[in-house]
Amino acid sequence: MKPHVTCLMLSSIDGRLHPSRYTESPDGSRQQWSKAYETLHDSMAADAWMVGRVTMAEMSATGPHAPPKPWTVDRAVHVASDAKRFAIALDRSGKLHFEGGAIGGDHVIVLLGAGVSDSHLAELAADGVSYVVADTDEIDIVAALETLGDAFGIRTILLEGGGGINGALLAAGVVDELGVLVTPALDGGTDVQGIVIAGPDGLAGKVTLTLKGADVLDHGIVHLRYGVQAA
Repeated sequence: MKPHVTCLMLSSIDGRLHPSRYTESPDGSRQQWSKAYETLHDSMAADAWMVGRVTMAEMSATGPHAPPKPWTVDRAVHVASDAKRFAIALDRSGKLHFEGGAIGGDHVIVLLGAGVSDSHLAELAADGVSYVVADTDEIDIVAALETLGDAFGIRTILLEGGGGINGALLAAGVVDELGVLVTPALDGGTDVQGIVIAGPDGLAGKVTLTLKGADVLDHGIVHLRYGVQAA
């Protein structure tokens, strides 16, 4: 069964992703805005959170270290733990490396393309990391989510960027809700990543949003909540 997916993001008023670039405000600081996001993340108590390769690389920050041969690996699904909370990363080409099986106490699952090497799978397994390998080089996100539900018992996921993975899952029609914490700040830069990136054609005609609520929080934040439907 496909888990319920909520995309949750912190944003400037102009929809930009990185708080380090935000203008200052007398209503609050970048640290307070980030803390408000983390507090909301924790309160939602999802089974898992999901990010793209670049975002996860900032947290894993280690190099390749494949175990000695011979490698005996599963080429489909490897369940390394019966954990209750998970950190999921999309890594089509197998570029992520880990020093253990958890990030922030949450068990790591990596979603991979079919072209990933046996040596990389052996490295992940040796580090205690779970993984799901797609049937093709491109990850079928609908099938991957079904596997996450069936093999790991995941029922709720917080999708937390970057912009590319957010755009890909929205375009695939698998996001059920969108929540944006809008800060009283601007970025204003050119060629700066936004909270959603969906290629040159964008998302017009692919999804529709329905406003579910708008709440004013501390430090000048407005929490906007939308239901998401495939168009």
